[in-house]
Parts: sequence; structure tokens; C-alpha cells
Amino acid sequence: MSRDIDYHNAKLAYTIIQSLLKSQEAMSDLLALMAQVMDEEVTKALTATREWENYLQAKRELEVTKHQIEIFVEVLKRLEELS
Repeated sequence: MSRDIDYHNAKLAYTIIQSLLKSQEAMSDLLALMAQVMDEEVTKALTATREWENYLQAKRELEVTKHQIEIFVEVLKRLEELS
């Protein structure tokens, strides 16, 4: 296996990624809560915006990122075993 990154730096990258994901999930939870308290007209107006489309695209991309993180975790485990 190629050792392009050492275990310490890989672990740091993982910690940063996890923090960003946690922040994204908190934002999604907040948006879901806000959607519950908005009336139908406001919800329709919001979901018709470019910002909403960007948000949905980011959520789709996050699903791909979650898969990539699973692969990264496996590599991190192998690095840990070599350390």
C-alpha cells in the first residue's frame, strides 16, 4: 500500500471532515424544523429559489462524500495498523 499520508495527518483530516459533516447535519436539521413552522406559501416561495436548488445539490453531493469517507476510514484503519 502506498503511504502518501501518515496516520497522524490522516486522523487530523478525518477529524476535520467529521466536524464539517456534523455542522452540515445540524444545518439540515434546522432547515427541517424551520420548514415545519412555515406556512405553505412561504415554503413554496423558498423552494422555488436558486438557493434551495443549490442546497439540494449539496445534499446529493454529500451522499457521495459519505461513501468516500467510508473508504477513507478503511484506509485510515490500515494506516493505524501499520503505525
